[in-house]
Amino acid sequence: MPARKPEPIQLMPEIRPGQSIELLQELHILTRDARMNQDSRRKLKQVYHLYQFIEPLLAEVHRERTDIRLVDHGAGKSYLGFILYDLFFKNLDGDAHIYGIETRADLVARSEALAARLGFAGMSFLNLSVAESIVSDLLPERIDVVTALHACNTATDDAIRFALAKQARFIVLVPCCQAEVAATLRKNKGQAIRREALAELWRHPIHTREFGSHVTNVLRCLQLEAHGYQVNVTELVGWEHSMKNELIVASRKGGPQRRSAERLNELLAMLGLEELGGRFFTP
Repeated sequence: MPARKPEPIQLMPEIRPGQSIELLQELHILTRDARMNQDSRRKLKQVYHLYQFIEPLLAEVHRERTDIRLVDHGAGKSYLGFILYDLFFKNLDGDAHIYGIETRADLVARSEALAARLGFAGMSFLNLSVAESIVSDLLPERIDVVTALHACNTATDDAIRFALAKQARFIVLVPCCQAEVAATLRKNKGQAIRREALAELWRHPIHTREFGSHVTNVLRCLQLEAHGYQVNVTELVGWEHSMKNELIVASRKGGPQRRSAERLNELLAMLGLEELGGRFFTP
């Protein structure tokens, strides 16, 4: 009796045509038998929600050149990079490329193996810190898009520094774990409270943490505007796996904006954060 042929995989209606089934399985969006439960559907919805913000930026660059260069900082398992490559880059003509920057060598090796297995030739993974990548000759001089999804603490600021150094056209950030500003607020809290009532905003420890996080992102937006970027801030609705769901999208539009630089420096002085001026540098 002849062996029974396996039934072809029936794709879920939520999955876009042409997507890599193996990749979706590696990301635990699909099970090994290519099925999907309610949790998987939620994950896929999150993926598409993030992609809808980035795809128009890639399309705008692609209208001018085919060799798009995207760098994903703090890549981790390169979840974002693989999704972008699968949904957009793999269908492009030309020498388009995604670089994943990650400090953990085991995750870099894992991503390299997966990219090879999937035939994603336009992906590279570098075992570097974000700060090291700024001066590394392993990356091209021109970078079109910079992403940093939950790059912890100052790694987001290093990603901004990288993007500014490369004059990236677009920057997409989901900041996370902003501790530096909160630590400085905490250190200078006693003096600030004696000086002005404004310091009541961060007198209690939980407020110090939350206010510090908010101020960090405000300073980042002003810094980007000072360097000539138009900034939009929104949230990743439905990104249930993290409370850090603020999304910053910056588009380079022109030259330095003096007013934004002045506002940034005024805010640093008002909050007693002058010592962080080097982190939030302006032109």
